[in-house]
Amino acid sequence: MNAQIKKGILEMCILYIIKEEGPIYGYDLLKIMKVYFPEVNDSTFYAILRRLHKSNKTDIQYVGLQRKYYSINQEGLELLEKNIADWKNMVHVTQEMGIEREDNY
Repeated sequence: MNAQIKKGILEMCILYIIKEEGPIYGYDLLKIMKVYFPEVNDSTFYAILRRLHKSNKTDIQYVGLQRKYYSINQEGLELLEKNIADWKNMVHVTQEMGIEREDNY
């Protein structure tokens, strides 16, 4: 899969999991993501988490000895909603074109 497409999908999925599970410890989030994306390196997930926090889409709470727990904030929720709407639109367009049908390959 194209790296840029995968990056966007991973970001959307990470924000969704944080929304549903949060606050969530980074390693626990990584374990969930690995179920769906086993081929992705751990460093990729952590890079996305850092970028989401740096761009003010998540908040971090430190618990104990530097354990980071991520939660989604309002900007993150807005980005997630936009990404989901874009995703649904892309699925709709490709379905209309007939791309999802197996006999087209």
